[in-house]
Amino acid sequence: MSRIGNAPVVVPANVKVAVEGNRLKAEGPKGKLGLDLPPKISAKVDGGRIVLSRENEERVSRSLHGLARSLVSNVIQGVSTGYVKQMEIIGVGFKAAVQGKKLVLNLGKSHPIEYPIPAEIKITVADNVRLTVEGSDKQLVGAVAADIRGYHPPEPYKGKGVRYAGETIRRKEGKTAQSKSA
Repeated sequence: MSRIGNAPVVVPANVKVAVEGNRLKAEGPKGKLGLDLPPKISAKVDGGRIVLSRENEERVSRSLHGLARSLVSNVIQGVSTGYVKQMEIIGVGFKAAVQGKKLVLNLGKSHPIEYPIPAEIKITVADNVRLTVEGSDKQLVGAVAADIRGYHPPEPYKGKGVRYAGETIRRKEGKTAQSKSA
């Protein structure tokens, strides 16, 4: 039995959910999202809850049962409260700014990096070095944050680069000068 898969997903009052075949659609204050359920997994809306069930007890069906429940839970939370990733830019002269539908990053390269912001994502910049990535799709918020971090990941010697807020960077010692002995 899948303990995660058997737990029902509670739907808040401000979220509308519809199941059409193998597709789940949710609409809430933060937007609309859809989810294609894996094969052999079915969902039904029962009052203020979504209950997922599987057709059989095959190994693949059991593993997809818990996965589908977690994905449905992420969709419901996304349309009701949304997801936020906080990021920091550390380094002399490193900064970010939002210009229209682009995020412009100055990360010590010879040119500014222009990152096109997806339509479903909202990025805000505070103090030129603090980024907030917001959206209703958990996977997309994480992917955008990872893309931004990928332009200049924190390096282990000085810690300069783009990092998630609260992320600890494993630091290394630099080379030590050797004393010359004759």
